[in-house]
Amino acid sequence: MLALWRGDLPLDVAFWSWTVLGGLLVNISTSIGFLALISADLAWPAVFVGYGLSVPYNVVALVGVWRSAAKYEGPPAYGQLARGVSMMLMAVLSLT
Repeated sequence: MLALWRGDLPLDVAFWSWTVLGGLLVNISTSIGFLALISADLAWPAVFVGYGLSVPYNVVALVGVWRSAAKYEGPPAYGQLARGVSMMLMAVLSLT
């Protein structure tokens, strides 16, 4: 995860593995946990699971893609596209 944070991963790995696949898995899991805890009338643990676990992951994934895009040696449009899509995806996943 440190290599992701530093932007040392190739852009495709940072984007597809950490942001898309990892982001979906983390956010779906925490959403299920949130709903289960809310159903059990445990509001504060639900907030922790739903946001306290997913939002930090989303921030690390977004920063990692952002930094990897800065080091990307391919077409600049790909780096900018990865940044934009990552930002939108993580915003949506963090707010839902």
